[in-house]
Amino acid sequence: MSETEAVDPAVEEALEAFVETLRDSETYRAFEAATERLEADEAATELLAAYREKQRDVQSGEFDASDMSDLRDLKAELSEKEAFREQQAAQADLVDLLERTDDAISDRIGRAFARSDGGGCC
Repeated sequence: MSETEAVDPAVEEALEAFVETLRDSETYRAFEAATERLEADEAATELLAAYREKQRDVQSGEFDASDMSDLRDLKAELSEKEAFREQQAAQADLVDLLERTDDAISDRIGRAFARSDGGGCC
């Protein structure tokens, strides 16, 4: 569905209620708070930026063994940062909540809702 197509008003209203409920959930609030703490930790954010940059280099195919070693070292350093560990745990909890929500919707409509069945057109 494109963004220009109208959404059934009843669906839109239910969606807004769902989003508000999600934002009010303890799980989402914990994720937001953990993300804010991570963003406030300058050393952790610098390490995270370096890790993501090195990860892009490795994924682009332009890397050598030292890049892989650097990536592992950066990951280890990041894992030592409490703000990073807390944010990762809160993110995992949020993903779990969203997966359980997807499962509940899928069960009620009788088909996979948001997960890919692995198929595709191309």
